[in-house]
Amino acid sequence: MPKMKTRKSAAKRFSLTGTGKVKRNKAYHSHILTKKSSKRKRNLRQSGIVESSEVKRVKKMIVA
Repeated sequence: MPKMKTRKSAAKRFSLTGTGKVKRNKAYHSHILTKKSSKRKRNLRQSGIVESSEVKRVKKMIVA
């Protein structure tokens, strides 16, 4: 049986932390930034953690 391939699109978007959680970047920070407050834009810069219900699927895609 051939090796499992990493889904490169997912690998570029997600990364694993040292404790095994899946880290992601927040959406809505790429354009139309003029109407968003400074506080909102600052919070969008920080990374987030993938929800527990999605972790299994994401790990399957990025860990080949």
